[in-house]
Amino acid sequence: MKPLLPVAEAQARLLAAAKPVTSAETIRLEDADQRVLAQDLYARLTQPPFHASAMDGYALRAADAPRIGSVLTVIGESAAGHAFDGHVGEGEAVRIFTGAPLPDGADAVLIQEDAELLEAGKIRTTFEVTEGRHIRPRGQDFQDGETGLKAGTELSFTDITLAAAMNHAQLSVYRRPLIAILATGDELVPPGNVPNPAQIIASNTFGVATLARRAGADILDLGIVADDEALIRAAIDKAIAAKADVLVTLGGASVGDHDLVQAALKAQGMTLDFWRIAMRPGKPLMVGSIGDMQVLGLPGNPVASLVCNLLFLEPLIQKLGHRKMSSRETKAKTATTLKANDQRQDYLRARTIGYEDGLPVVEAFTKQDSSMMKIMAQADCLIVRAPFAGELVAGGECLVVWLR
Repeated sequence: MKPLLPVAEAQARLLAAAKPVTSAETIRLEDADQRVLAQDLYARLTQPPFHASAMDGYALRAADAPRIGSVLTVIGESAAGHAFDGHVGEGEAVRIFTGAPLPDGADAVLIQEDAELLEAGKIRTTFEVTEGRHIRPRGQDFQDGETGLKAGTELSFTDITLAAAMNHAQLSVYRRPLIAILATGDELVPPGNVPNPAQIIASNTFGVATLARRAGADILDLGIVADDEALIRAAIDKAIAAKADVLVTLGGASVGDHDLVQAALKAQGMTLDFWRIAMRPGKPLMVGSIGDMQVLGLPGNPVASLVCNLLFLEPLIQKLGHRKMSSRETKAKTATTLKANDQRQDYLRARTIGYEDGLPVVEAFTKQDSSMMKIMAQADCLIVRAPFAGELVAGGECLVVWLR
């Protein structure tokens, strides 16, 4: 049997085979949060479209207020959406509000706090007036035709606001990668059912799907299929027909008498890239492809399934969806002594109990069985123990993968 594949090599091989989606779709601006822009976005207008006041006050000519105490006559008003239809001449001023168009002839704004109201519609300046002060020049934000957002941008609330300001009601974005999820096993029943004495509740699909959606994928749930090769092959055909980018199988990828997934996949044309990883939990991970569809076989144990989901499926979705490849890894300190490791990279469930020297202090749970989801839910990180790592005493630095 081939030696176990190191985690880093397995990740690199999986991602090297991934081809980012090329097709795009047009969506409403209000649906664009966290989608990835498929093409450069250009401004359809100039913003602001006119010289605008940045403050409430009075628009005037700076030359008419050469010194504090200058007196001017107010001849009208300019408000947002209601411009002054006239010209500011010598000795004149126009009452103006924030965002309103600067009247023709004016070249400065005196804020209202610096204007003394006099009788007969006149004002007196109580602060110096400078040409261009408190004016937002036309096109200060962006010009018509200017590139505001580049293709590949993962759209945030600020990006969407800019797109709206540039007069776009719809955006062209890359489609989300489609992830088909297939759970197998005679022992599995959906939540809400009463299992018989030999059955358990199927939980993996929900965690895998949730993380996949958060990474930017759409989900095709193929349900739970019994340990029957013909039924498993039929479910695989559904993933192929739906043109899924990735088929994720849950359980059944080993070589026991009831582990039929790998055989069914090969019967449907899968090319196996690698199987069995030097990691704990998650050793039975399987990777292959059927045509353009990548296949990721996750272990059946819930914790092992979710750990592999974090380390392999999440970055795969990010690459397929043109998203930034984010890392969950940082340094921390162990609160307890960790024993020397064997040939498999260990991922120990742990929780943060404090901070020291700017680093989180994390404590590994005593029990690390890969079927125990309660501990996984209580954990906020995984302590990474490299193959053949020596004993690490309490207070030593370690690498962690954050769960949230």
